[in-house]
Amino acid sequence: VSRISRRETVSRNTPLPLIIQGGMGAGVSNWNLARIVASTGQLGVVSGTAIDVIVARRLQDGDPGGAIRRALEHFPYSEIAERLLKKWFRKGGRGGKPYKPIRMHSFELHPDTVHLCVAANFCEVWLAKQGHNGFVGINYLEKLQIPHLPSLFGAMLAGVDVVIMGAGIPREIPSVLAAFESGSEAEYPVTVTGACNRTMRLRFRPSDFFPTVPPSLKKPRFLPIVSSLVLAKSLLRSAADGIDGFVIEGPTAGGHNAPPRGLLQLSEEGEPIYGERDAVDLALFRRLGKPFWLAGSHGRKGKLAEALEEGAAGIQVGTAFALCRDSGLDPQLRRRILDGIFQNRVRVFTDPVASPTGFPFKVTLLPGTLSDDGIYEARTRICDLGYLRENYLAEDGKVRYRCPSEPVKAFLAKGGEKEAVKKKKCLCNALMANIGMGQIRGNGAAELPLVTLGDEVDVVRQFCTAERPDYSATDVIEFLLRDVKVVDHCRNAYREEDPPRNEDLEPVPHPAYV
Repeated sequence: VSRISRRETVSRNTPLPLIIQGGMGAGVSNWNLARIVASTGQLGVVSGTAIDVIVARRLQDGDPGGAIRRALEHFPYSEIAERLLKKWFRKGGRGGKPYKPIRMHSFELHPDTVHLCVAANFCEVWLAKQGHNGFVGINYLEKLQIPHLPSLFGAMLAGVDVVIMGAGIPREIPSVLAAFESGSEAEYPVTVTGACNRTMRLRFRPSDFFPTVPPSLKKPRFLPIVSSLVLAKSLLRSAADGIDGFVIEGPTAGGHNAPPRGLLQLSEEGEPIYGERDAVDLALFRRLGKPFWLAGSHGRKGKLAEALEEGAAGIQVGTAFALCRDSGLDPQLRRRILDGIFQNRVRVFTDPVASPTGFPFKVTLLPGTLSDDGIYEARTRICDLGYLRENYLAEDGKVRYRCPSEPVKAFLAKGGEKEAVKKKKCLCNALMANIGMGQIRGNGAAELPLVTLGDEVDVVRQFCTAERPDYSATDVIEFLLRDVKVVDHCRNAYREEDPPRNEDLEPVPHPAYV
């Protein structure tokens, strides 16, 4: 795959690449994967979900390869970087001990939380941008609202090129990016149950937390993830100038899905039923005048060419990258999934209730994980990461937090409804286990994974075999670009000059670490 060059002076009107590597899960779309994809001329994307706890745990594991320490050397605030290293770095690792807890995000921004969040987002983007001059993006879930402001600030400090956001209606993200670009205070609305007509807004002034603030930062492009024309039009009405395109995601994509439009109906297996109302009319979408990428079951041969014929700017691909050897998925877990796919034993279930967010969530049915009802029931409930907590207004007028995955008595004592806790799973801890960073509990047991993938998991058969199950991110890109017409389109639309071969990239760390 040829590496496509991009000058630092390139304008914001320069088209983005044909292929967007999806922002799968916490730590699955890590800097290593994104860097490799970006070095081929496509859009490499890191996941910003829970990146602060991930970076803290990488440091506690001894930071093999020294990547985080190297990134922190370039963090603009050296004293804060030194404090973070002193607090989290453990030379030689934890020695089997539990990970130290991090302070959970709250409406009252705490310096420790802000410093770690900003630095972690900076590190992930900075590392992904090394060794090439391609495009690097970061993906967030709109539902995880409280970390947005420090997260975006940290990503922009590292020069992130694109921000992608789904699982909600991110209509005010463009104003946040514009505020940080100009060095101003930013604010973001936070959903608070029980607040009625009160607007609860979180404000973030970088100068309150950092000794000096850059006068201006490069404004990244913004691509909201949508599942309907109605939502896209709504976003354009509120912030047309701040939206640079859309990712149109269908219900077969992995992770959180938009619920079906209209009254929820379930299949005999208990999955949400999607119908004609959930299909996007691309002819009408083209009239919006914004580029769009198609996501959900687009990792197969010919899908990129089909998307271009429909007027799309390209495609977003997730599952194929999630199961490649360059992703952050735990290597042993990844191998189990691949073996299961070739033995026709892996199925993906769209669970309407598993996620505390209320969004349908794609669950890979895999023995030994929380997809097993018996294992789920045996797990002791705990909420100690708190990314998916619900904000609610308590009787004393303060914003407090509850999660339907926490102990039932605690949830009910906070005014939660008993019906809301049924079959809710702790995604926060499970996603950490997916990347080999599951917490160790008091009884010595480790948190177990809960893997999310797209419906068409057998897409990996295009890149590997049962005898040779490993494949790389570049294998995926080469396959998707194999159509000569697509390659010509890529060269004509995106290449400014004959690209340098730039083979002097840093060694890629083993995925067991990243």
